[in-house]
Amino acid sequence: MATMNISLPAPLKSWVIAQESSGKYSNASDYVRELIRRDQERATRLAHLQALITEGLQSGLSDLSVQDVIAQADQAYDNQQSLPAH
Repeated sequence: MATMNISLPAPLKSWVIAQESSGKYSNASDYVRELIRRDQERATRLAHLQALITEGLQSGLSDLSVQDVIAQADQAYDNQQSLPAH
């Protein structure tokens, strides 16, 4: 594993030490790795959401009423909830 040194202001360093002391993380590196993983996951979800927004904007206007769109969304949600878990 590669090593990287970072500089933190005192309040952030205290926060990292407190997270380590809580027992959830074995050391500061574990905590920072967890933060990076969460940020990567968030960036992936955000990119997916942006792609969906772009797709929606590019799809043009719909002839469906708001009630029709809501009914279709409700049906899609119900169908998704009835699928077996993996």
